[in-house]
Amino acid sequence: MEVAGVVTLNEYNRRRSYLIFFMATFMILSVSLLGFALRTIPMGTGYAIWTGIGAAGGTIVGMLFYHESHDWKRILFISLIIIGAVGLKFTTGA
Repeated sequence: MEVAGVVTLNEYNRRRSYLIFFMATFMILSVSLLGFALRTIPMGTGYAIWTGIGAAGGTIVGMLFYHESHDWKRILFISLIIIGAVGLKFTTGA
């Protein structure tokens, strides 16, 4: 839901104002699902993973569908975000 919210925000900024309802819905669902996840995992880990999903997912969608840069450094750092999120999950013991 976080990535869908970011994508609709991008489309909304491209003068597609009818998408505001979808954007708000995706963002509300994203935060609600984060709250649900925080019932079983620590807050710091959950928020870091949620933020990482938004950052990495938004960048990957941008590269695939919006012709953003595919530079190797960009891919390296997206990979580090994903590795960091996975590492946090494995170290929480939850």
